[in-house]
Amino acid sequence: MDHPRALLGAARRLREDMVARLGALVTSESAPGSLPHLVACADLLAGWGTEVLRRSPRRVVVDGLPHLLWSAERQDVLLLGHFDTVFPIGTIRSRPFTVRGNIATGPGVCDMKAGIVQMFGALSLIADTSAVGVLLTCDEESGSVTSRSLIEREAQRSGAVLVCEAATPDGGVKVARKGGSVYRLTVQGRAAHAGTEPHRGVNATVEVAHHILTLRTLDAAASTGTSVTPTLLSAGTTTNTVPERASVAVDVRAWTSAELDRVDRAIRGLEPVLTEAVLAVDGGINRHPMSPELARPLLSLAQDVAARLGIPALTGAHVSGASDGNFTAALGVPTLDGLGAVGGGAHTPEEYVDLDHLPERTALLAGVVSRLTTPAGVGQRTGHREP
Repeated sequence: MDHPRALLGAARRLREDMVARLGALVTSESAPGSLPHLVACADLLAGWGTEVLRRSPRRVVVDGLPHLLWSAERQDVLLLGHFDTVFPIGTIRSRPFTVRGNIATGPGVCDMKAGIVQMFGALSLIADTSAVGVLLTCDEESGSVTSRSLIEREAQRSGAVLVCEAATPDGGVKVARKGGSVYRLTVQGRAAHAGTEPHRGVNATVEVAHHILTLRTLDAAASTGTSVTPTLLSAGTTTNTVPERASVAVDVRAWTSAELDRVDRAIRGLEPVLTEAVLAVDGGINRHPMSPELARPLLSLAQDVAARLGIPALTGAHVSGASDGNFTAALGVPTLDGLGAVGGGAHTPEEYVDLDHLPERTALLAGVVSRLTTPAGVGQRTGHREP
């Protein structure tokens, strides 16, 4: 990066094209599990990636889900992202991609379609991308069930991993993330007429309510920032029937693996409260925490690149949400997250991206990648790339 200001200028000239691409990508809806839409979105991205990397991706299809991989023979750095969103198909009709001033809105604009646009913009600014791998998955929002082994395999053969998830609203990159667990508690009771013979039933709704109240004590008992949150609830069939079945999903987040283990033991130790009720627990620990130690050399490098570009100083943030970066960091691979768009409101109708930051974050990523693909790059110093 001999001419950092020239790099920033080149990124600024890409702004109009990047905004147009962001609109096209947001409009290409990609709800979890919606195969035709995920395939169409993958087709769009495959073309963009091939253009800048000058090599075609391998489409890794698992259970019908299309993940895109541009691997490198000598993979100094892996750029990691996902193109699925949490929003159901049809959301774009009520909330189309919109630009007002410097703010862009639309479903998935921040988490994380702008990060993908920036990723390809940055790669277009790099003369030699032969040591850069790119992996875009399509099931991150549903737990990365089909892509996890692919992510871990590519991370293990990389010197470093840069995750293009969104930055914090004030532009911070993410050096630490909580780990997460997902559970489903299912209760089997017995149906009965709610008006004439309620005593003959075993009320699954009442049983699951007992466990919801117990779950709420698991995070209150700890002063470590652990959260245990009942989320999706389902019970009953009609208003005049004692419910014979009920279930609740549970989201757990913690800064340490020990806390995840503590909550896991507690949830698996739950016993039925009502006589004859049957309780089943499915799920478990999904992602271990992302430790800041592995991110520190990469943060230092990114801060130096930012200073040379003349853009605002970077800070390293600790955030509660998990990402696929948790998987790569758990393997001991240097990982820096939050190199995507500056924005906020992820998973809500208020999701937005600040377009004024689009060029500078693109230049930042290009500068970091360029540094990592030189002989003195962090990836080579750490020796994590497998032969």
